[in-house]
Amino acid sequence: MKNFTSESVSEGHPDKICDQVSDAVLDKVLADDPTGRVACECFAATGMIVVGGEITTETYIDLPELVRSVIADIGYVDPALRFDSESVAVINVINRQSPDIAMGVDTGGAGDQGMMFGFACMETDEYMPAPIYYSHKLMKRLADIRKHDSILMPYLRPDAKAQVSVDYDEEGEPLRVSTVVISTQHAEVDSRGEPVTAQRIREDVIENVVKAVIPENLITNDTIYHVNPTGRFVIGGPHGDTGLTGRKIIVDTYGGRAPHGGGAFSGKDPTKVDRSGAYAARHLAKNIVAAGVARECTIQIAYAIGIPEPVSIYVTTAGNGSANDTEIAAFIKNEIDLTPKGIIERLHLRRPIYRPSAAYGHFGRHQFPWEHLDLVELFAKHFS
Repeated sequence: MKNFTSESVSEGHPDKICDQVSDAVLDKVLADDPTGRVACECFAATGMIVVGGEITTETYIDLPELVRSVIADIGYVDPALRFDSESVAVINVINRQSPDIAMGVDTGGAGDQGMMFGFACMETDEYMPAPIYYSHKLMKRLADIRKHDSILMPYLRPDAKAQVSVDYDEEGEPLRVSTVVISTQHAEVDSRGEPVTAQRIREDVIENVVKAVIPENLITNDTIYHVNPTGRFVIGGPHGDTGLTGRKIIVDTYGGRAPHGGGAFSGKDPTKVDRSGAYAARHLAKNIVAAGVARECTIQIAYAIGIPEPVSIYVTTAGNGSANDTEIAAFIKNEIDLTPKGIIERLHLRRPIYRPSAAYGHFGRHQFPWEHLDLVELFAKHFS
């Protein structure tokens, strides 16, 4: 029997704070200047956040106000956390994009070299691997309770992590969840002044979070739960650990079930193929699986800086496709425009749509254009 594990982190995790600030800056630029160039990265620590990178735009951003609004939305509003929206120091070290890079991008070329991967499978309704899919949902459920139904768990704080291990049968279908790990930051006493014990957190998490997210048929009497396994998680957020944009790339993608080219997404405008190329590859893989061409599909696209067309396209269906992998790759090359300009236009990427992607995964949520099943008919017709 095979077993696979993936993890997710909450929107209040230090790295995810930085991802969300980076994408909030990107969205603010694109809202007023759709052709703006953005490569924005952040570093967060106790009482401070540094915002840097290269931005070329005609619009103005009130950076301290924007950063503080993101931090407040996440839930860091208590000075006791040593990182809060009112007092955090916002340090601006942003420069303009290098003209050497702009020279290649201005002519429609890729903003950098690199390889990007897309993946899809039939394990869940959203064509995502089950371990990462349920890890994200656990984190989202925990945040929803903290923000909108706090009476259930009136001691939650923003920082949290989840990990889900899934057993698979011989055909590769999810059989059961073997282990769930959840660590959530908490107050020492709740909003009513009552002590918050490890046992109380464990019972609340299993009842209000796990049982609300993971389907009953995947939970057994043998499922193991590790809830706040150290016994205490009061100090968290950037006061407990520094944060950095782009440090959760496996959380952002497929939880380790598919390869990753190495490039992060958040804070990058769509001329950066690290982002747009990965979105295009996911879009293709998901539509191929949804069309019934394969039960699982991995696609790699590679680019050279300043060159519009991909230098290579690789497809594998892990031996479970109804068509030859080389034939699928050739069809994509001939029928789908994978130049940066083509991807941007097809997926309508010059819009302020990115901040929501910076927490709970860039894939597996229908709100994003790269998740839409608008190529199913094309693939089904050709490979039927």
